[in-house]
Amino acid sequence: MPRALIIVLDSVGIGGAEDASDYGDAGADTVGHIAEACRDGRGDRDGLRQGPLHLPHLVSLGLGLACQASTGRIPPGLELEGALKGAWGYGVETSRGKDTPSGHWEIAGVPVDFDWGYFPNTVPSFPTALTDALVARGQLPGILGNKHASGTDIIDECGAEHVRSGKPICYTSVDSVLQIAAHEETFGLQRLYALCAIARDLCDPLNIGRVIARPFIGTAEGGFRRTGNRKDFATQPPADTFLDRLATEGRAIVTVGKIGDIFAHRSTGREIKPNGNEACLTAAIDAMGTLADGGLVFANLVDFDSEFGHRRDIPGYAAALEAFDRRVPEIAAALRAGDLAIITADHGNDPTWHGTDHTREHTPILCFGPGIAPGPIGRRESFADIGAKTLAHLGLRQSAKAALWP
Repeated sequence: MPRALIIVLDSVGIGGAEDASDYGDAGADTVGHIAEACRDGRGDRDGLRQGPLHLPHLVSLGLGLACQASTGRIPPGLELEGALKGAWGYGVETSRGKDTPSGHWEIAGVPVDFDWGYFPNTVPSFPTALTDALVARGQLPGILGNKHASGTDIIDECGAEHVRSGKPICYTSVDSVLQIAAHEETFGLQRLYALCAIARDLCDPLNIGRVIARPFIGTAEGGFRRTGNRKDFATQPPADTFLDRLATEGRAIVTVGKIGDIFAHRSTGREIKPNGNEACLTAAIDAMGTLADGGLVFANLVDFDSEFGHRRDIPGYAAALEAFDRRVPEIAAALRAGDLAIITADHGNDPTWHGTDHTREHTPILCFGPGIAPGPIGRRESFADIGAKTLAHLGLRQSAKAALWP
């Protein structure tokens, strides 16, 4: 019986969607702009990487062709020179918003057809009733931040006062999110998680997509840095996803990275949550080694987004793409006859773009495996086509809301 592997390269978009202007993102193009920056020398960093963007394995799967189909141009350095080895196309998000739950839920067959709640870009950002309740229920001396901010910037700004006062740092962005940063040692990691659970309950009536725990360590003198113990407290998907369908059928499910958090730990099977792209990819590849027939490994590689996209770090993002590309042969080697692997993304986060937020973009869909015929799969009018194709490949009926490719 065939098996499937889906790897979400978090934020690796390939060109502004048709409605990008509604989000202030007309012209955004994560992969295309990184490739141009590398061509022009803006992707160089001593000791990290130099020169044009080099993604030979992804290009052989059709990445450059998918970019061309999305934007009308092949990014520099991504021209196909050898044999095509994958089925390629691009996805169009139909969900409202451009955040992680929207993209992942749509991949899983549940597009978001409602409006998320958002916090205004004012100071303070959060309703007084929310913060008063959080302070009371969390037994806090107060909170810091209470505004839109970059996660690293606000820790630098408020970290010392947080350690001194015990007040957690609360902030948001253009996404439907409340983030709470606290020092792992002086505040306590489990206490931070418990506080985020309280915030999740308080945010439910406001239709906020996620509450995110952002632990950090360090000192004001030596600097603060975030740790790998981030935890997302997402609201439940509003309908059954393909994970629910697989669970009902008794299929093996392994979720890697923050997939479990994104789906509120519903039908997410065996959850593995290492820290960083390399560890998550290793875990996904290892899971394929023991995955039962008819099963699914579903992985998210978050560093593209959290470490490089939001931080507008072009060389770092380029180096992360190249590091992933070098391991594509390992992914292929983990597949056996009948298996399907899909590499895709959930949104964009163009590191050349203004601000620090996600960008509304098309996403690549690169499919490969023994017996998967190379060639175009075209423009997919919803990310949900990915979930439908996965279910069909595993021998299960797909949703009527999605369309299959050959």
